[in-house]
Amino acid sequence: MTKNKKISIILLKFSLLLLISAVVFGVLAALVFINADTLGKILPFRNLRPLHVSSAVFWILSAAAGSVLYFLDDTTGVQKPYIKLSVIYLWLWIATVLVVLGSFLFSKFGGREYWEFPPVLALPLLGTWILFAIKVIHSVGAIKGTWPVYLWMWVTGVIFFIITYTEANLWVLPWFRNNIIRDITIQWKSNGSLVGSWNMMVYGTSIYLMCRISGSQDTAYTRKSFFFFFLGLVNLLFNWGHHTYLVPSAPWIKEVSYIISMTEWVIFLNIIRSWRKTVSDVIKHKNLLAYKFLFASEIWVFLNLALALLMSVPAINNYTHGTHITVAHAMGTTIGINTMILMASVFYILSEFHQWTKKELLIVHTGFWVANIPLLIFWLSLIGAGISKAYYEKMTPNAGFNDRMMHVMPYMYIFTIAGFAVLAGLATLAIMGIRVKMPKN
Repeated sequence: MTKNKKISIILLKFSLLLLISAVVFGVLAALVFINADTLGKILPFRNLRPLHVSSAVFWILSAAAGSVLYFLDDTTGVQKPYIKLSVIYLWLWIATVLVVLGSFLFSKFGGREYWEFPPVLALPLLGTWILFAIKVIHSVGAIKGTWPVYLWMWVTGVIFFIITYTEANLWVLPWFRNNIIRDITIQWKSNGSLVGSWNMMVYGTSIYLMCRISGSQDTAYTRKSFFFFFLGLVNLLFNWGHHTYLVPSAPWIKEVSYIISMTEWVIFLNIIRSWRKTVSDVIKHKNLLAYKFLFASEIWVFLNLALALLMSVPAINNYTHGTHITVAHAMGTTIGINTMILMASVFYILSEFHQWTKKELLIVHTGFWVANIPLLIFWLSLIGAGISKAYYEKMTPNAGFNDRMMHVMPYMYIFTIAGFAVLAGLATLAIMGIRVKMPKN
């Protein structure tokens, strides 16, 4: 095994630890939410929420980067002068993430939504991605001929992450910070585009996996795949429009955002379904773990697409925006789609050098179902809570917050119980991945 691949596996194992961190802090946050008077004094929600959100974001970024680095080694070969750069990137990234999480534990805040750590930490975080971008661009730059679509997606995702993350920190400049409309617009525009940038890397990885599992590169060169890439790029640039209802903007921006966002998922769903038809039973069995996770992501794309279509109707969004339905959409995307794709990547990579025993396979399959079935209950309970909150906000406009939340609490109890099950399933998968020993050669 090359040194570059070993670096990738260390990063992937670190990402699995972040996944465990995300679900643990998420469950603790849910417990505090339903018992704030007691538990809130011991574990403040204001600390748990950023710990949960940041761990989840860093899990996606770390697993996506680790997958890209590993697969680049197979696609382009090893560029020895850049091995040291990969090592620096790895340990600087791990150190920065740990410092960020530590700042939340000690109540050191100072940033904005999704990036609530002290803004000075944005510098090393941005620096790591510049190093990562250099590595990726140098690797793919040596390829002759037509690039497969997943290389375009990886390069685009890495570059736009740097651009949009820089944009997300423009609030530190007084010209942006001192104008509330400008501040909110930039904040939500950049966050929407940031999601688009890491989706590029995640979806690119899924297409790469489809090619490796089927043994054919056809999927990476079809017009449909390149159209999906183009649509994803436009989505990255414009999908933020439906987040800025409170900001004066032209109606066409929101309308274009709705159409693009929904069309992207429809095309991705179609690509997965077309690929599954070409995979024989023999190949499915050989790559059963990765195939299973990709199939789960297809189901979650369908469910989240249905929810997103409803949320995008202005008359409905007027009631649901900012409720638990928005959280359901985020959880369905983060866990159901992105996490399942990244799990497919992690277990595909591990299966290249680890022979799973029957007992290990049983545990992994159990973890898969324990994660996905309760996740559906988890997701539905959030939708129920959102509908209840929206209904009572409109029906009882003069009621206090606590009175309205009484109607939501039954759903939150179900949500918390299901959350424990999701924690058990994802933690089982993560631990099984972490336990795999790296080959000596």
